[in-house]
Amino acid sequence: MLTIVLWVGGGLALVMLVIGVYVTLSSERSLVEERLGRYLDEPEPETLDLMEAEEGSTPLTDWINVLVERSSFGDRIAKQLARADMKFKPGEYVAFMIIASFVSAVLGFYFGGVVTAVAGAIGGLFVPRFIVRRQQGVRLRKFSDQLPDMLNLMVNGIRAGFSTMQAMEAVSKEMPEPINVEFRRVVQEMQLGIPMEKSLDNLLRRIPSDDLDLTITAINVQREVGGNLAEILEIISHTVRERIRIKNEIKTLTAQVVYSGRFLALLPIFLMFILWGLNRDYMMQFFLEPVLCGVGMLVIGGIMIAVGYYIMMRIADIEV
Repeated sequence: MLTIVLWVGGGLALVMLVIGVYVTLSSERSLVEERLGRYLDEPEPETLDLMEAEEGSTPLTDWINVLVERSSFGDRIAKQLARADMKFKPGEYVAFMIIASFVSAVLGFYFGGVVTAVAGAIGGLFVPRFIVRRQQGVRLRKFSDQLPDMLNLMVNGIRAGFSTMQAMEAVSKEMPEPINVEFRRVVQEMQLGIPMEKSLDNLLRRIPSDDLDLTITAINVQREVGGNLAEILEIISHTVRERIRIKNEIKTLTAQVVYSGRFLALLPIFLMFILWGLNRDYMMQFFLEPVLCGVGMLVIGGIMIAVGYYIMMRIADIEV
């Protein structure tokens, strides 16, 4: 009976997790954009009164979100979600962590027992973090690749007589995602009365890029002391393009080290699962008395694999 309950609960949790991730990745507009869009479209007063009711949040979600947002942990979660452009509240993110941990614990208990259930519960806590970090990396790479084209578009617009805000609005309309989404947010914030410096700081908070930081600094300095912004942005565009070219060359040269590190790190894990399926009694030797000895060997082995992988990735990570 207990096994059936665990299976049913784990299945429901897994379905909820999959649906949540799908909705997040497929959503076209973020919560911030929806709110800004309602104000920019000048809705009727009756529509404004119903805004909170249309958010779709439940009392339980709001309660968890309030508890999380009051802590510094909630602030860090909100920043990470903003960088990944995932439409979660911090409380929802914590709920997904709990669901992923529960599902991993159930699967671990079914395949191995109590020890693997505990390991699965701990590992499941890091699954949402891994998804968010991966989404951040993909989005940041796309943004960095589009930055030189965005600078050229701004340069051409400014030379044609556009203001800085009009040039940013052209970027939000002409460029592909994700750069158009981010500059649309900047333009919307400025239209609501937020200063340009603050809007650009918010953009840099969502996109932690050194090239973007250089661009924003140039725009802010030009607004304070004057100068030819088009010429400055053209020089920055050339610098960014050369940096991207050099990074791609380095990535090609270090690809062997990166894939060798990944293969060597995953090889023991694959062998462990293969042996677990072929000869489970042999693998269970690690959990015989004294248990501390076998588990300690597994922990030390995992630490050594992690350290080796970290060192190889640091070797391949060359800053430009």
